[in-house]
Amino acid sequence: MVKKYKKESEVSYALGATVTMELLNKRAELARAVYVSPRSDIAAVNARAAELGVPVVVGDKAFNILADKDNCFVIGEFDKFTYEIASGNNHIVLVNPSNSGNLGTIMRAVAAFDCCDLAIITPSSDPFDPKTVRASMGAVFDIRFEMFDGFDAYMNKYGRNREIVPFMLNGTPLAQKTFSGDKKYALVFGNEATGLPDEFIRYGGVRIEQSDKVDSLNLSVAASIALYKLKTSC
Repeated sequence: MVKKYKKESEVSYALGATVTMELLNKRAELARAVYVSPRSDIAAVNARAAELGVPVVVGDKAFNILADKDNCFVIGEFDKFTYEIASGNNHIVLVNPSNSGNLGTIMRAVAAFDCCDLAIITPSSDPFDPKTVRASMGAVFDIRFEMFDGFDAYMNKYGRNREIVPFMLNGTPLAQKTFSGDKKYALVFGNEATGLPDEFIRYGGVRIEQSDKVDSLNLSVAASIALYKLKTSC
């Protein structure tokens, strides 16, 4: 039975045909059902769901409950899941991200550059919020991410033999930063409104150079630049 999404729910929803197809193609074992609007003419999703044995429910009820846009004609319902990120990979660490759109977009960038796993320090946006899932364009099903109760919890588990690279406005220019394929890194970003606490400068912060026409870059833009720099340097 479809219900309005809550953070404590066991399931979440992929809103839209593209995101639902990513669910079916990448994590079909998680899919509980696919809901299709009577107005939909997207046959590919129906065919893929039928191929996988995922129930297809045609009707408007799910859309009246879950969809906040009139152009959503397909919804995939899926079980939430957990991961451990890989200790041998580079990591991007988000400290208390508060915007679902930014979190989802960063997930997409992590998948696009394929050079990092994602660590999320709580309190944070919900990675399974349908808004996050939609912003990720299905990348949530194609990357590893792990939640931590604090940065110390992350460090205790993965900080050993890893260079911590916090992104801070008072850091040295990113252009001067050298990354090596022989090392493992954690690229650390703070909350959209407040950034990282000053204490992170002890790790030797870096900044992305920009003009003085804006005070700072959007979090997802900054993270994407950092991911690209790391990807092309190692």
